[in-house]
Amino acid sequence: MKMKHAFRTLWKAPSVTIIATLSLALGIGATSAMYSLFDQMILRSLPVKDPGQLVNLVAPGPKPGGNSCNQAGNCDSVFSYPMFRDLAQQQTVFTSVAAHRTFGANLSYQRQTFTGDGMLVSGSYFSVLGTLPAIGRLLGPGDDQTIGESPVVVLSHAFWRSRFNQSPAVLNDTMIVNGQALTIVGVAQEGFKGTTLGSDPQVFVPITLRGLMQPGFSAFDNRRNYWAYLFARLKPGVSVVQAQTTLNGLYHNIINDVEAPLQIDMSEQTMTRFKARQILVEEGSRGQSNIHTEAKAPLVLLLAVTAFVLLIACANVANLLLARAAARTGEIAIKLSLGASRMQLVRQLLTEAVLLAVLGGIFGLVVSRLTLSFIQALLPGEVASELQFVIDARVMLFAAAVTIATGFIFGLFPALHSTRPDLLSTLKGQSGQPAGARSASRFRNSLAVAQIGLAMTLLVAAGLFIKSLYNVSHVDLGMKVENVVMFSISPNLNGYKPLQSRTLFERVENDLSAVPGVTGVSAGLVALLAGDNWGDSVAVQGFEAGPDTDTGSRYNAIGTGYFRLLGVPLISGREFTSSDTLGAPKVAIVNEQFAKKFNLGRDAVGKRMRLNRQSGSKDLDIEIVGLVPNIKYSEVKQQLPEVFYLPYRQNEGLGFLTFYARTSLDPQQLLSTVIPAIARIDPNLPVSNLRTMSQQVRENVFEDRVISILSASFAGLATILAAIGLYGVLAYTVAQRTREFGLRIALGAEPQRVRRMILKQVAKMILIGGTAGLGAAIGLGQLSRSMLFEVQGYDPLVLITGAVLLSLVAIGAGCIPAYRASTVDPMKALRYE
Repeated sequence: MKMKHAFRTLWKAPSVTIIATLSLALGIGATSAMYSLFDQMILRSLPVKDPGQLVNLVAPGPKPGGNSCNQAGNCDSVFSYPMFRDLAQQQTVFTSVAAHRTFGANLSYQRQTFTGDGMLVSGSYFSVLGTLPAIGRLLGPGDDQTIGESPVVVLSHAFWRSRFNQSPAVLNDTMIVNGQALTIVGVAQEGFKGTTLGSDPQVFVPITLRGLMQPGFSAFDNRRNYWAYLFARLKPGVSVVQAQTTLNGLYHNIINDVEAPLQIDMSEQTMTRFKARQILVEEGSRGQSNIHTEAKAPLVLLLAVTAFVLLIACANVANLLLARAAARTGEIAIKLSLGASRMQLVRQLLTEAVLLAVLGGIFGLVVSRLTLSFIQALLPGEVASELQFVIDARVMLFAAAVTIATGFIFGLFPALHSTRPDLLSTLKGQSGQPAGARSASRFRNSLAVAQIGLAMTLLVAAGLFIKSLYNVSHVDLGMKVENVVMFSISPNLNGYKPLQSRTLFERVENDLSAVPGVTGVSAGLVALLAGDNWGDSVAVQGFEAGPDTDTGSRYNAIGTGYFRLLGVPLISGREFTSSDTLGAPKVAIVNEQFAKKFNLGRDAVGKRMRLNRQSGSKDLDIEIVGLVPNIKYSEVKQQLPEVFYLPYRQNEGLGFLTFYARTSLDPQQLLSTVIPAIARIDPNLPVSNLRTMSQQVRENVFEDRVISILSASFAGLATILAAIGLYGVLAYTVAQRTREFGLRIALGAEPQRVRRMILKQVAKMILIGGTAGLGAAIGLGQLSRSMLFEVQGYDPLVLITGAVLLSLVAIGAGCIPAYRASTVDPMKALRYE
């Protein structure tokens, strides 16, 4: 009965119901959409057995030698392969220890070739996770006993479904992975995408095959080469603290007895730190990924922003319910006088509020789906492909919880307030303010002030991120990226030998140069602005380095005309030429930051250097032949690093390159010719990362763009909702004070004076709410400084702009009620009940 009565009551006030439903739908929908992404990227555990028992192993501290880390975690997280084997064999606190590492894969099956991602895994990988095969078997301890052996592969379920139509006939068939024939032995269980968020491997390969999957790698026995990520499963009854304490006893012995004697040119201070290194055992239910750390702050911020939007929407609903309750004072008083208990009426009014919230929640799911589609359109394709933009069961539960809580919390005060009227005066129909009207008015005004404050906070926050995005968009890259197309090929992954690869690269350069409109072609080993960082330690003529001196520098291997193509003028010296090949004298080009770090100044050309000062050779065998300005390397927002460039033709083991081509025509025309041009050279060679350089720049800063656009959108929505709420409060106030305004006008008050009365109330609300909002915005800006680029958390221009914009909107919302108050007919007002 209560539900049927609630439906009838809401049906009688369609305008209130529609406005409240739309307000809640916007708030609940936006919040649920952001929770969907937050849940996937921050909260969700791996779809494996007892994920709470998984732990990740981290080894911070000095790691002299080679370090190679990727999206699975920073370089604190990687171990050498011998250390992994030592820990796996000697530990006593885990059921087992597993290792993994992602890699790029060229995949070929029955003459169909495609690119993808692979994961190198130890034989304990699947058993530690407790996953089961969909068909066949998974990799086990017998598959990683000998380096270079066990030519087997396991397919991911999604890859098996999309490429093989879930055919069981693939078992025991052969697939070519990076030029190696591997036997398909099984398919992983459905829903399992590996243990690294941001990587969706199509194949799982024994870790002992890394040297074949990534030609040139030979560091399995090198304790000073760190590249494997480790995780483990706790034994029953073993806590994280116990595991860490016990494991570090073993680790300490290995570090001091085995690895410390291997260190070269290490100062006593650094050696002390090296020997004191400890393993950290961290919670691992979500797997290992940098995204968990990098995405947390932006997602928390956006989730908080949508929560503010929801609060503003709820304040609107509370005001509407209060206004509705005031209109039903007589009805409620009659029910109370006829014996209805106050608790019965409170329950009835709460039922109406919750029903209203449920309607908002239902339409909120539609808003949530639209919001997710909007976010998906903002993200780069590679990022969007790793996420699910759907309303799943977890999001539905969240939306339901938010809906019920919203209906209850913001329906409670109107319900309690409207069920305690002055029965005598109400039943007699006396005019004037009903009992409790003053407290209700204060509550409504407080809600409106709070809405203004929240809207002010969001507007200023959005302004900070918009200014940050503007700064990012106007960063001086040091090069001209317009009309430049880039793409990558990896012939080594198709089994090409280094000599064959070099021949292929030269042919690609020649064929692209012959394409109409192309004005320049070059190549580089490290793709620009792709987030990749390659480096080495160097020795430079005239630079004295002690044991702990930082002699590291970023590095790239490039082709002829590289800087000319990018519009970068040489400061001195020359570019590389086609004669800078194997057997020719070794040469290098350095940037200004390199010259500054190693005290070369403007006289870098003619000086000599060598790679890796810890190598056996002490000869400075490379001549610096060019000095160039600094250009951005891996990140648009990164400080300009020191970089030295070598000619790729002098790299005897080169197996992949990123090519750049400048065109005088529309770059889209050139994009369409790249894949056919490569197919004419080798139809089985995939092309990856084909895009314009302008697109590469945009995708490098996609996070800034997404945060700015979403925060601005949500702030605009919040401002509109706040304006609606303020308008509702003022309109209701004018309606309640109709007799007062009529009397004032009858007694000679000018309409302008009546309007000023209303606008004065608006100004007071703006002053109080805006001041509080500005204070909150400054605090939020300080907390968000790590996400801002060249913007302080306190920016006067943004604060003033936000305050002016919100003031104009609020005054605009108050003008209509003010005008109505000034045009009240005194005769009608005096008869107003």
